[in-house]
Amino acid sequence: MFGWETNMGVGLALACVIGLGLGVATASAQSNGQLYSLDMIVDLALARNPVVSLAEGNIDQQKGQQATAGAYPNPTVLSQGGHGTLKDTTVGPPENTGSITEYSVVVGQPIEWPAMRAARQRVADLGLATANVGMLETRLNLASQVKVAFYDLLLAQQDADLARQNLDTVEGVARIVKARVKSGEAPQFESIKAEVEVLKARQQLARAENLVRINRVAVDTLTGGALGPLYTVRGEFRMLPHNLQIEGLMARMMEQHPTIQRLLKSVEQSDWKIEFERQARVPTVTLNGGYWREIGREAFQGGLSIPVPLWYRRQGEIASSLGAKRRDEAELLRIRNELGRAVYQHYQDVRTTAELIEVFDKGLLKQAQEALRLAQFSFQQGASSLLEVLDAQRVQRQILLDYALARRDLSVSLARLEQAVGGTL
Repeated sequence: MFGWETNMGVGLALACVIGLGLGVATASAQSNGQLYSLDMIVDLALARNPVVSLAEGNIDQQKGQQATAGAYPNPTVLSQGGHGTLKDTTVGPPENTGSITEYSVVVGQPIEWPAMRAARQRVADLGLATANVGMLETRLNLASQVKVAFYDLLLAQQDADLARQNLDTVEGVARIVKARVKSGEAPQFESIKAEVEVLKARQQLARAENLVRINRVAVDTLTGGALGPLYTVRGEFRMLPHNLQIEGLMARMMEQHPTIQRLLKSVEQSDWKIEFERQARVPTVTLNGGYWREIGREAFQGGLSIPVPLWYRRQGEIASSLGAKRRDEAELLRIRNELGRAVYQHYQDVRTTAELIEVFDKGLLKQAQEALRLAQFSFQQGASSLLEVLDAQRVQRQILLDYALARRDLSVSLARLEQAVGGTL
């Protein structure tokens, strides 16, 4: 009876780890909530997370700036009117006096310097392009955060399943020990040891279930609360991709990463801001035209208004734009270096973790299961103690957890490597 119950528990635990490594989460049986895959959660996060709305708002703002940059300056209209009376009594009799309605209209139209207008529009166009690339950057970073949180929850669900199965196994051992104590085949303290192990297994299960709840909240937060309090996830821990070469990853990072593309556009925008400030030294000309009607006079006039840049020629604005460009270039260099370091680091993490998983697959899992089977058999034959069986059980469960953790680490490293490269591998 003991051998059948324990082997069944061990078999279920091993099946849980291997099955979850292939992508099947079994914790869904413990919840009435909806089951979500990784792609479903990523889509929800991209649709509901506030950071996406923030990036969309930035795009809308830049579209407004683009419309402003393309607008023409409005004309100025000045109109005056009144009633006038001629009172010149020196030229003859009183009939020479008279009255009339007088008025005047003056229209002024600013004419921008074409090179300045073109530079301003180019700055606005690049601002919109930068915001669009910023949206890609936001989606890339958010998707990476969701993947990491998803794999953490997947691991927590697996840990809870193993803890639950471990509790069932330990409780089965405790029942056998109590039966032996009752029949006089074992001393009383063996029963106490078994009860202590049951308490430990229950504590481990409580901690594992609490960790599931914590990770569930973390994933739900990334989706803007779209998942709700009760749900489970299903999915696969990732495998090592074929032909993963550091040189190709570095080249892809330099060519396609949205952060680098955004900063390149920011540098180009800074160039055009400098050009705009330099062209803005040419003053805006205002063309004026007017009509006057007065007593004894009617006139059409035209004029030209030109501000004279005598004392100030936008030296401060030009210096500020040059400083902004230098800052953007330094930020671009810093990001390139940091992303290059991140790609190399996560690549090495992937290779190291893949080698560790290979050790588990090549025999460590089977060896741990076989050691537990032998300890159970010896215990049935009376050749080993309860403590030895429980030690073998703990070692086997720890190996299963270490294997699951290695699979999770590989998946997380691949997700972060994608984030550093700027796209899927």
